[in-house]
Amino acid sequence: MLFKVEMVVRIPPEMPADTAEQIKREEKQYAQRLQEQGVWRHLWRVAGQYANVSIFDVESNEALHNLLTQLPLYPYMEVTVTPLCRHPSSIHPDDR
Repeated sequence: MLFKVEMVVRIPPEMPADTAEQIKREEKQYAQRLQEQGVWRHLWRVAGQYANVSIFDVESNEALHNLLTQLPLYPYMEVTVTPLCRHPSSIHPDDR
């Protein structure tokens, strides 16, 4: 199942800089691992914001929920999820 996921990150200003940097390093490692596995298909930064738009390919709503809640930055995110399906006018033979 494909999902568009929008994430806006709001790290508390009182968080120590070294703590924030450690969480960001962990987040990057986790995100890259999921991309290598083909689960996190696309990842785009939203210009001018600490935010991204991503496409995930997982087997269920629950799988997506479990994946997202394991993100190190999850406690500091506002997340919006939109399920996707193929459009009948698409000229592409698959969802890749």
